[in-house]
Amino acid sequence: MSSPKPLLIIMNPVTQSDRDQIARHFEVIFTPTPEQYAQAIADHASRVEVVMTIGAIGLTAEQMDALPNLKLVYSMGAGYEKIDLDHARQRGIKVANGAGTNDSCVADHAMGLMIAVIRGIPRLDQLTRQGVWRTQLPLPPNVSGKKLGIVGLGGIGEKVALRAQAFEMQIGYHNRRPRTGSAHRYFSTLEELAQWSDVLLVAIPGGDATFHLIDAGVLSRLGANGYLINIARGSVVDTAALECALREQTIAGAALDVYEGEPQLPVGLADLHNVVLTPHVAGWSPEAMQAMVQMFLDNTERLYADEPLLTPLC
Repeated sequence: MSSPKPLLIIMNPVTQSDRDQIARHFEVIFTPTPEQYAQAIADHASRVEVVMTIGAIGLTAEQMDALPNLKLVYSMGAGYEKIDLDHARQRGIKVANGAGTNDSCVADHAMGLMIAVIRGIPRLDQLTRQGVWRTQLPLPPNVSGKKLGIVGLGGIGEKVALRAQAFEMQIGYHNRRPRTGSAHRYFSTLEELAQWSDVLLVAIPGGDATFHLIDAGVLSRLGANGYLINIARGSVVDTAALECALREQTIAGAALDVYEGEPQLPVGLADLHNVVLTPHVAGWSPEAMQAMVQMFLDNTERLYADEPLLTPLC
C-alpha cells in the first residue's frame, strides 16, 4: 500500500493488539460507539477509504453516502445483514466479509452449549456447590445418539455436524435447497425437521428474511424432550414464544449464545433453569480473531492491488 496509509474506521469491538496489527497498514480510527463514529465522520469523512463493521452493526446507505471516497465495507465476521449491499453496488463500493474465519470456534461453542443444556451442567455446578448429591437429582439424558437437526447447513453447520458425528448423533438439516454432495438427511420444511429432531440447532443469517423463523409452531414440533441451540442471531427466534415453551416445559431446554435486544438479556429468560446463556462469544477466541484480522488484511491487500477479493459479497 502506498504512503500515506489509507484511513480505516473500525466500528466494532477489536482488541488493542489487533488494532496495532492493522495499524501497520492503515491509519486507524476506532469508533466503538455511535458518538465516536459521528465525530470521526465529521472530522475525516473525505479521507475514509475502508470501514470495518460487523453484521449486527452494519453500514447504511446514508452512512455510505457520507463517505465520498469509500472503497470497501468489510464485515469482520460472517454476518452482513445490516450492510446495505444494494446501495454499495450502486455506488461501486466493494463489500467483503470474514467468511470461514471463526467457523471452528463457533462449532466448538455450539457443541459446548449442547452438552451443557442436555446434561444440565450449569445447574449441576450450582447444586453441587450447595451440597446436593446425585441421588437427590433426576438422571440427565445422553447427548450421544440424539437426532440433531441443523437449520442452515453452511460452513458452521457442517463443522457442527462433523463434531456431532463423533457423538454418534444422526444429522438432518433444512436449507432452502438440498446441499449438493451432503450425506446428511435433508428436510424440505423447517417444521418437518423440528418434528424429527431431538436437538434443533440454528445456524442461519439474521435479517428480515429469517426474523422469528423459530416460532411457537416450530417449538411445538420440537416437543417436550427437545432442545433448541441458537448460535446464529437473536432475531431468528421469537423470544416470547421461547420463554413460554421453557416455562411451560413444552420443550426440554434451550442454549443461546445470541438473543434479541443484545447486549441486554430478555428479562423473561433470566430466572429460568432450563436455559443456558452466553454473551455472543461463540465466534470469539484468540485464534479466530487472528484469522479474522488476517482475512481483512488479505482482502485489503487485494483491494489496493486491484485484484479480486477473497470473500466478496458484492
